Amino acid sequence: MHRDLRRLDLNLLLVFDALVRHRSVTLAAEELAMSASALSHALARLRDALADELFVRIGNEMRPTAAAESMMRPVGEALDLLHAGLAPSRQFDPLDSERTFVFAATDYTAFAMLPAFIARMQKVAPKLRFKVVSSRGRESAEELASGRIDFALGYEEEALPLPAGVESSDWFSDEYVVIASRQHPSIGRKLSLAQYLAAQHVVVTPWDDARGSIDLVLDRMGVAREVAVQLPTVLVAPFIVAQSGLLMTVPRHAALILRDAAPVTIYPTPFAAPRYTLKIYQHARHAGTAAHVWIRDQLLRAVPVVKSRRVRQSESG
Repeated sequence: MHRDLRRLDLNLLLVFDALVRHRSVTLAAEELAMSASALSHALARLRDALADELFVRIGNEMRPTAAAESMMRPVGEALDLLHAGLAPSRQFDPLDSERTFVFAATDYTAFAMLPAFIARMQKVAPKLRFKVVSSRGRESAEELASGRIDFALGYEEEALPLPAGVESSDWFSDEYVVIASRQHPSIGRKLSLAQYLAAQHVVVTPWDDARGSIDLVLDRMGVAREVAVQLPTVLVAPFIVAQSGLLMTVPRHAALILRDAAPVTIYPTPFAAPRYTLKIYQHARHAGTAAHVWIRDQLLRAVPVVKSRRVRQSESG
């Protein structure tokens, strides 16, 4: 029974799992409290035992081979089961834990949502560490399953099928508004649809999409806007808008923050726009663990308070 396992040091599976998540010999070694040399020797033993290279260095990253990719999920699930079985009473203690959680997010999500969360963490779990990596859109199920990303914080307007194993929780919902320069040459107290369509626009498309979500709404109305500037991040946008005749359509919470940075006026959208919805994505492998349950709850508790009333005419601060 388990004949193949008899010739394999099961500790090497911890090495495999760490390399899957970090894609780095140095980082995997740090996690396992080993030297990089010792981890390299352990990887060599694992390669011999499984008769495959398992990881190939490409640039600064250790990329898994096809054989390693096929092992990721079963090895990860097996280690989770062993952990649960060998330490059934061990609980996650946020006050003492020094664990690092990795979030994937766009810059909008990071600057609009994470300050309130980090402020909360400084009070209730000051030893926890957080790393934010750039979101590439819908993070793959494999990245979430492997633990390289703990949570993906993502935007969703229209329901799309989730990858197998990925779960989502509603996090934050907001209305769209339009921002314009306080010195805009032709817009006064109210923004009309004709003015909106006659103007040029700034659009933020972090994943280099050809068009923004608002364009799809306008398509259904049989009209179109002219995009003059397309940006990968939102942070420079208010300064462009404030010094030009360009308009920008953004979630209201973002508009309020951007208004503090640049002299812009906020208008309601002159058409029926869908709500902007952020979700928390995680993998079923980790969703039920005490650590992930606690962090998800803290994210939900740290949602910033935003005025819920509809914008009436212009808001200039």
